[in-house]
Amino acid sequence: MLTRRHFVVTSAALFSAPIAAYAESDAAAADAAVDAAGPIVDPEVKTAARAPISNSAMWDTWDAQVTPANFDLMTTNPWGLDQRFMPQLVEANSGLRAGDIHVDAIARYLYHIRNDGTAMRYGVGIGRRGLYEPGTYTIKRKVKWPTWRPTDAMIKREPELYEKDANGVDGGPTNPLGSRALYLFVGNRDTYLRIHGTPRPRTIGYRVSSGCARMVMAHIINLYDEVTVGSTAYLYPAEDSTAVHS
Repeated sequence: MLTRRHFVVTSAALFSAPIAAYAESDAAAADAAVDAAGPIVDPEVKTAARAPISNSAMWDTWDAQVTPANFDLMTTNPWGLDQRFMPQLVEANSGLRAGDIHVDAIARYLYHIRNDGTAMRYGVGIGRRGLYEPGTYTIKRKVKWPTWRPTDAMIKREPELYEKDANGVDGGPTNPLGSRALYLFVGNRDTYLRIHGTPRPRTIGYRVSSGCARMVMAHIINLYDEVTVGSTAYLYPAEDSTAVHS
Protein backbone atom coordinates (compact mmCIF):
# COMPACT_ATOMS: atom_id res chain seq x y z
CA MET A 1 0.00 0.00 0.00
CA LEU A 2 1.28 3.46 -0.82
CA THR A 3 1.23 5.58 2.33
CA ARG A 4 1.97 9.25 2.68
CA ARG A 5 5.26 8.31 4.36
CA HIS A 6 6.11 6.33 1.22
CA PHE A 7 5.15 9.35 -0.84
CA VAL A 8 7.29 11.78 1.17
CA VAL A 9 10.33 9.53 1.19
CA THR A 10 10.25 8.17 -2.33
CA SER A 11 8.27 10.59 -4.47
CA ALA A 12 8.65 14.15 -3.32
CA ALA A 13 12.38 14.02 -4.08
CA LEU A 14 12.19 12.08 -7.32
CA PHE A 15 12.15 15.10 -9.56
CA SER A 16 14.22 18.26 -9.89
CA ALA A 17 13.22 21.80 -10.69
CA PRO A 18 12.23 22.29 -14.34
CA ILE A 19 14.97 22.13 -16.94
CA ALA A 20 15.39 25.61 -18.36
CA ALA A 21 15.26 24.82 -22.06
CA TYR A 22 13.44 22.11 -23.94
CA ALA A 23 13.39 22.18 -27.72
CA GLU A 24 10.06 20.53 -28.42
CA SER A 25 7.79 21.79 -30.35
CA ASP A 26 -15.18 25.48 -14.23
CA ALA A 27 -13.73 24.93 -11.78
CA ALA A 28 -14.56 22.81 -8.79
CA ALA A 29 -18.22 22.11 -9.51
CA ALA A 30 -17.65 20.48 -12.86
CA ASP A 31 -17.03 16.78 -13.20
CA ALA A 32 -16.81 14.59 -14.51
CA ALA A 33 -15.64 4.52 -34.62
CA VAL A 34 -17.41 4.61 -37.29
CA ASP A 35 -14.88 3.66 -40.02
CA ALA A 36 -15.34 1.98 -43.35
CA ALA A 37 -16.14 -1.31 -41.66
CA GLY A 38 -18.68 0.13 -39.24
CA PRO A 39 -18.79 1.39 -35.65
CA ILE A 40 -16.14 0.78 -33.04
CA VAL A 41 -18.03 -0.01 -29.84
CA ASP A 42 -16.62 0.25 -26.34
CA PRO A 43 -16.71 -3.33 -24.99
CA GLU A 44 -17.14 -2.07 -21.42
CA VAL A 45 -20.66 -0.84 -22.13
CA LYS A 46 -22.98 -3.84 -22.05
CA THR A 47 -26.23 -2.38 -20.79
CA ALA A 48 -26.81 0.44 -23.26
CA ALA A 49 -29.80 0.34 -25.60
CA ARG A 50 -27.35 1.56 -28.24
CA ALA A 51 -23.75 1.22 -27.21
CA PRO A 52 -21.87 4.50 -27.65
CA ILE A 53 -19.50 4.83 -30.56
CA SER A 54 -16.50 6.94 -31.51
CA ASN A 55 -16.42 8.02 -35.14
CA SER A 56 -12.84 7.40 -36.24
CA ALA A 57 -13.39 9.48 -39.37
CA MET A 58 -13.64 12.51 -37.06
CA TRP A 59 -10.59 11.87 -34.89
CA ASP A 60 -8.20 14.11 -36.82
CA THR A 61 -10.81 16.86 -36.95
CA TRP A 62 -11.40 16.63 -33.21
CA ASP A 63 -7.66 16.64 -32.53
CA ALA A 64 -7.38 19.88 -34.48
CA GLN A 65 -10.39 21.30 -32.69
CA VAL A 66 -8.86 20.85 -29.22
CA THR A 67 -5.27 21.72 -30.19
CA PRO A 68 -4.60 25.47 -30.48
CA ALA A 69 -3.06 26.84 -33.67
CA ASN A 70 0.74 26.89 -33.61
CA PHE A 71 0.60 24.72 -30.52
CA ASP A 72 3.75 24.51 -28.42
CA LEU A 73 3.50 22.02 -25.55
CA MET A 74 5.56 24.13 -23.16
CA THR A 75 4.16 27.60 -23.78
CA THR A 76 0.72 27.55 -25.43
CA ASN A 77 -1.86 28.38 -22.78
CA PRO A 78 -5.22 29.68 -24.02
CA TRP A 79 -6.85 27.87 -21.08
CA GLY A 80 -5.40 30.28 -18.52
CA LEU A 81 -3.68 27.54 -16.52
CA ASP A 82 -1.55 28.53 -13.58
CA GLN A 83 1.98 28.51 -14.97
CA ARG A 84 3.06 25.68 -12.68
CA PHE A 85 0.55 23.35 -14.34
CA MET A 86 2.07 23.87 -17.77
CA PRO A 87 4.11 20.93 -19.11
CA GLN A 88 7.77 21.11 -18.14
CA LEU A 89 10.75 18.85 -18.58
CA VAL A 90 12.43 17.95 -15.27
CA GLU A 91 15.23 15.67 -14.18
CA ALA A 92 14.29 12.41 -12.46
CA ASN A 93 16.38 10.62 -9.86
CA SER A 94 18.09 7.42 -10.92
CA GLY A 95 16.25 4.15 -10.43
CA LEU A 96 12.96 5.19 -12.00
CA ARG A 97 11.84 3.02 -14.87
CA ALA A 98 11.45 4.69 -18.24
CA GLY A 99 7.87 4.66 -19.47
CA ASP A 100 6.25 4.65 -16.03
CA ILE A 101 3.86 7.33 -14.80
CA HIS A 102 3.88 8.90 -11.33
CA VAL A 103 0.94 11.04 -10.15
CA ASP A 104 1.71 13.42 -7.28
CA ALA A 105 -1.77 13.98 -5.86
CA ILE A 106 -0.61 16.67 -3.46
CA ALA A 107 1.09 18.93 -5.99
CA ARG A 108 -1.33 17.83 -8.79
CA TYR A 109 1.44 16.74 -11.14
CA LEU A 110 1.78 13.77 -13.46
CA TYR A 111 5.31 12.70 -14.40
CA HIS A 112 6.12 10.49 -17.37
CA ILE A 113 9.64 9.05 -17.10
CA ARG A 114 11.74 9.25 -20.25
CA ASN A 115 14.62 7.10 -21.45
CA ASP A 116 17.23 9.80 -20.85
CA GLY A 117 16.61 10.17 -17.12
CA THR A 118 14.29 13.12 -17.48
CA ALA A 119 10.54 13.29 -16.97
CA MET A 120 7.82 15.32 -18.62
CA ARG A 121 5.64 16.91 -15.97
CA TYR A 122 2.00 17.85 -16.59
CA GLY A 123 -0.62 19.48 -14.39
CA VAL A 124 -3.61 17.29 -13.51
CA GLY A 125 -6.89 17.36 -11.66
CA ILE A 126 -7.66 14.43 -9.37
CA GLY A 127 -10.61 12.73 -7.70
CA ARG A 128 -12.70 14.26 -4.98
CA ARG A 129 -12.06 13.30 -1.37
CA GLY A 130 -13.09 9.70 -0.82
CA LEU A 131 -13.03 8.89 -4.54
CA TYR A 132 -9.34 9.19 -5.40
CA GLU A 133 -7.67 5.78 -5.05
CA PRO A 134 -3.89 5.76 -4.59
CA GLY A 135 -2.13 2.60 -5.66
CA THR A 136 -0.02 0.87 -8.28
CA TYR A 137 -1.75 0.15 -11.57
CA THR A 138 -0.96 -1.28 -14.99
CA ILE A 139 -1.98 0.60 -18.12
CA LYS A 140 -3.65 -2.15 -20.14
CA ARG A 141 -5.59 -0.07 -22.66
CA LYS A 142 -5.11 3.27 -24.34
CA VAL A 143 -7.91 4.72 -26.45
CA LYS A 144 -8.27 7.69 -28.78
CA TRP A 145 -11.46 9.68 -28.38
CA PRO A 146 -13.00 7.12 -26.03
CA THR A 147 -16.65 6.57 -25.31
CA TRP A 148 -17.80 6.79 -21.70
CA ARG A 149 -20.47 5.52 -19.37
CA PRO A 150 -20.75 6.50 -15.70
CA THR A 151 -20.36 3.53 -13.39
CA ASP A 152 -23.38 2.19 -11.54
CA ALA A 153 -21.87 3.56 -8.32
CA MET A 154 -21.67 7.04 -9.85
CA ILE A 155 -25.28 6.88 -11.01
CA LYS A 156 -26.43 5.71 -7.57
CA ARG A 157 -24.36 8.34 -5.77
CA GLU A 158 -25.37 11.30 -7.94
CA PRO A 159 -28.33 10.36 -10.15
CA GLU A 160 -29.07 14.01 -10.90
CA LEU A 161 -25.72 14.24 -12.67
CA TYR A 162 -25.24 10.83 -14.23
CA GLU A 163 -28.57 9.08 -14.83
CA LYS A 164 -29.04 10.87 -18.14
CA ASP A 165 -25.85 9.22 -19.41
CA ALA A 166 -26.64 5.68 -18.24
CA ASN A 167 -26.62 4.45 -21.84
CA GLY A 168 -23.20 5.98 -22.45
CA VAL A 169 -21.79 8.97 -24.29
CA ASP A 170 -20.28 8.91 -27.77
CA GLY A 171 -16.67 9.89 -28.22
CA GLY A 172 -16.01 13.52 -29.09
CA PRO A 173 -14.85 16.87 -27.71
CA THR A 174 -17.65 17.07 -25.12
CA ASN A 175 -17.17 13.52 -23.84
CA PRO A 176 -16.02 13.55 -20.17
CA LEU A 177 -12.96 11.43 -21.07
CA GLY A 178 -11.87 13.93 -23.69
CA SER A 179 -9.37 13.21 -26.42
CA ARG A 180 -7.48 10.24 -24.98
CA ALA A 181 -7.73 7.79 -22.07
CA LEU A 182 -5.31 5.43 -20.36
CA TYR A 183 -7.14 2.58 -18.61
CA LEU A 184 -5.79 1.48 -15.23
CA PHE A 185 -5.94 -2.18 -14.19
CA VAL A 186 -4.93 -4.26 -11.19
CA GLY A 187 -4.01 -7.62 -12.66
CA ASN A 188 -6.77 -8.33 -15.16
CA ARG A 189 -9.35 -6.28 -13.25
CA ASP A 190 -10.39 -2.98 -14.75
CA THR A 191 -10.51 -0.50 -11.87
CA TYR A 192 -12.56 2.01 -13.91
CA LEU A 193 -9.89 4.55 -13.04
CA ARG A 194 -8.50 6.47 -15.97
CA ILE A 195 -5.92 9.06 -16.85
CA HIS A 196 -7.83 11.07 -19.43
CA GLY A 197 -8.48 14.38 -21.10
CA THR A 198 -11.19 16.74 -19.98
CA PRO A 199 -13.43 19.20 -21.84
CA ARG A 200 -13.14 21.43 -18.74
CA PRO A 201 -9.48 22.48 -18.57
CA ARG A 202 -10.19 24.91 -15.75
CA THR A 203 -10.53 21.92 -13.43
CA ILE A 204 -6.79 21.22 -13.68
CA GLY A 205 -5.28 21.52 -10.21
CA TYR A 206 -8.59 20.80 -8.46
CA ARG A 207 -10.18 17.77 -6.83
CA VAL A 208 -13.33 17.41 -8.88
CA SER A 209 -13.48 14.04 -10.61
CA SER A 210 -14.98 10.72 -9.58
CA GLY A 211 -11.53 9.24 -9.02
CA CYS A 212 -9.66 9.72 -12.28
CA ALA A 213 -6.72 11.94 -13.15
CA ARG A 214 -7.66 14.47 -15.80
CA MET A 215 -5.50 16.51 -18.16
CA VAL A 216 -5.82 19.24 -20.77
CA MET A 217 -6.85 17.48 -23.98
CA ALA A 218 -3.93 18.83 -26.03
CA HIS A 219 -1.53 17.70 -23.30
CA ILE A 220 -2.78 14.13 -23.09
CA ILE A 221 -2.62 13.84 -26.88
CA ASN A 222 1.12 14.41 -26.48
CA LEU A 223 1.41 12.02 -23.52
CA TYR A 224 -0.65 9.29 -25.20
CA ASP A 225 1.83 8.89 -28.04
CA GLU A 226 4.65 8.34 -25.53
CA VAL A 227 2.92 5.77 -23.31
CA THR A 228 3.29 2.04 -23.90
CA VAL A 229 0.60 -0.45 -22.92
CA GLY A 230 1.94 -2.47 -20.00
CA SER A 231 3.57 0.50 -18.29
CA THR A 232 3.00 1.09 -14.59
CA ALA A 233 1.13 4.07 -13.16
CA TYR A 234 1.81 5.03 -9.54
CA LEU A 235 -0.94 7.15 -7.98
CA TYR A 236 0.42 8.57 -4.73
CA PRO A 237 -1.85 9.53 -1.84
CA ALA A 238 -3.51 12.89 -1.49
CA GLU A 239 -2.43 14.61 1.71
CA ASP A 240 -5.81 14.89 3.36
CA SER A 241 -6.69 11.24 2.78
CA THR A 242 -3.55 9.75 4.30
CA ALA A 243 -2.85 11.72 7.47
CA VAL A 244 -3.18 8.55 9.57
CA HIS A 245 -0.07 7.21 7.87
CA SER A 246 2.10 10.23 8.64
